[in-house]
Parts: sequence; C-alpha cells; structure tokens
Amino acid sequence: MFTGIITGLGRLVDRVDHGGDMRFLIETGNLPMDKPDVGESIAVNGVCLTAQTWEKNAFWADVSAETLRLTTLDDLQLEQPVNLERALAASDRLGGHLVSGHVDGIAHIRACRDEVRSRQFELEAPADLARYIARKGSVTLDGVSLTVNDVSANTFTVNIVPHTQEMTTISGWDVGQRINLEVDVVARYLERLLSARDDARQGQ
Repeated sequence: MFTGIITGLGRLVDRVDHGGDMRFLIETGNLPMDKPDVGESIAVNGVCLTAQTWEKNAFWADVSAETLRLTTLDDLQLEQPVNLERALAASDRLGGHLVSGHVDGIAHIRACRDEVRSRQFELEAPADLARYIARKGSVTLDGVSLTVNDVSANTFTVNIVPHTQEMTTISGWDVGQRINLEVDVVARYLERLLSARDDARQGQ
C-alpha cells in the first residue's frame, strides 16, 4: 500500500522491449533509499512496480503487457520525470489516503487554469469509474493523492497548490494529457457491500 504522498522525483533512463512487455530502468533521483531491497514495491506515477535489481541509484522493473495497456507507462519517454513513492511502512504517517498502486483507468486533462497561486485542472474520467469520484473525496492521479473539488457527470476538478506542483510531475501537465487514475478503494468496497445487501434482499 501507498499514501499518495510523493517522496521523490525520478526519471526513466532506459526501456527494453521484450516483444509485448517491457523492462524499465528508473533512476530514483531524490527519493530516500536507505538500504533498498530487491523485491520491494515502488509506485511509479501511481503504478506499483517491483524492484528486481539495483544499479547505484536506479532499479530495473518488469512492466507487463497488461500494465502497459491499462496505464500511461507506455507513454514515458527516456529522461522523462516520474513520481516515486516507496511502499507504506507500518510506522509511517498516513498523510494522504490509502492507495493500492493498482491503476483503475486513464483520465484525460480537459482544461487547466491558474487560480491565484494554485492551478486548477479539469479531468474526464472513464464512464465506469466516474461514479466512484465524489466532491471532497480522494482520488489518485499519477500517484498523487488529491482532493476532488467538484464533480459533473464524468468530469471532475482538482486544485494543485504550489508545493505539490514543485514536488511532483504535475508542473508539466497540460491539456490533452493522459493521467493514471486510481479511485478511492473505500468507494469500491462500499459499492460491493451495498450490492451484496441488495442481492440478499432480492433473494428473500
């Protein structure tokens, strides 16, 4: 599990195509990496990847064809910055919200505008995921835990404060860009519980 609080900016320094899936070499940049372990989970733009081997300040990770299809990782270019977060330890503060690192789908940036010192983005979510996004609820975009400002049909808005812009890749977001989207896991469990309750009532 993760929190959606980005603790480092890295970059993609190599990618090897294996005929459908890929292997990425991610430089960890300023991510705190004391005693990194082989096999540990690291969220890269919100996608949970397994660090298989380490090379100085970088790690290799396999990216399956399914992950390439469901996320924006296949869009990454060499030297492009990425948001990084190590998996949550039991003693860590939960500063954002519970994030699984399992991307649900891809959102598209429809508009952006400056709002005093913040920057507001309007995004469109896939229709089957929009129902999990609520005003003042939590959402994860490219691994960043954010609060939803407003919702209308399949679109929603988020405001990005200066600190978040500085510490993440959001400073480079633009209209038309594809963004990894993970909805709040609590919303998914709530839907499942309500669905099971309704099924039980119908079976009575």
